[in-house]
Amino acid sequence: MILVGLTGSIGMGKSTVLGMFARLGARVWNADDAVHRLYAKGGAAVRPLTKDFPEAIAGGAVDREKLAGLVLGAPEKLKRLEAIVHPLVAADREEFLARARREGAEIVVLDVPLLFEKGYAAGFDAVVVVSAPTKVQRVRVLARPGMSEAKFAALLGQQIPDAEKRKRADYVIDTGQALEASEAEVETVMADLRTRFGAR
Repeated sequence: MILVGLTGSIGMGKSTVLGMFARLGARVWNADDAVHRLYAKGGAAVRPLTKDFPEAIAGGAVDREKLAGLVLGAPEKLKRLEAIVHPLVAADREEFLARARREGAEIVVLDVPLLFEKGYAAGFDAVVVVSAPTKVQRVRVLARPGMSEAKFAALLGQQIPDAEKRKRADYVIDTGQALEASEAEVETVMADLRTRFGAR
């Protein structure tokens, strides 16, 4: 099994590129989807977050926007949040990987937003960074509901700069171009991974 880490700064198009990998035959896991499952009614994160962040609970589920507002610019609260959620996300990821191995998946792509920031790069056969021009990134992010200049700046402050991520990457996918061109780049990456690592 060829294990690929997919990362990139906010607004670079990771989810779009992950979808391209899936369409081209890779087995994919999305960190954001895992968080949605954990935060939904009955999700594993609801009970522990109710204790530390009761204001962010509504209807038995976690209100992500309220929770984000509580930890924005509050490092200690963010640290508490990560201590609760990161192990649960990791468990979801490991369950996915175990299933992929059992089912004989050829190429597995994990979307890990803070892959470099958290020191996870060494665990992958290859790392793909999704990148786009700064102007494109800015327009995408500020178009999101509930986003502001201050929140955008705070999120960028938690991430390694795009230029540094591109330097560390094995492959870079440019999402500042037409979708067809980006998908062609993904197809090239898939072909190269098969050539480099072969069937496992």
